[in-house]
Amino acid sequence: MFKTTIAAAAAAIALAPAAALAGPYVNVEANSGWIGSDYSGTATDLHVGYEGELGESASYYIQGGASVVSFDGAESDTVPSGKAGLGFALTDSLGAYGEVSFVGSGDSDIDRGYGTKLGLKYNF
Repeated sequence: MFKTTIAAAAAAIALAPAAALAGPYVNVEANSGWIGSDYSGTATDLHVGYEGELGESASYYIQGGASVVSFDGAESDTVPSGKAGLGFALTDSLGAYGEVSFVGSGDSDIDRGYGTKLGLKYNF
């Protein structure tokens, strides 16, 4: 399952102009956290999405669904979540990507969490 998740993430930020990205997909991703050896919990995203090309050197994706949030020692909660991203080929070897995301709280009295990701990827 992890190989499928890694492959889906790589496809979502693929920067090669020859890559044929288009269409719907399913993405299951588990993110766990530790502070030292102390386990904090896991959030598992269960998303459906769509990806495609923007011109000859860029791609996009958008996905959403639910996250199962399991904090250490607490009951699991299922909350809404989603993310969207862009990838750009800057040169034949260098690409840039960005992502915005949110995770709902499941409680209308608690704010949603938001995140961003920016990066560069160099292919040898």
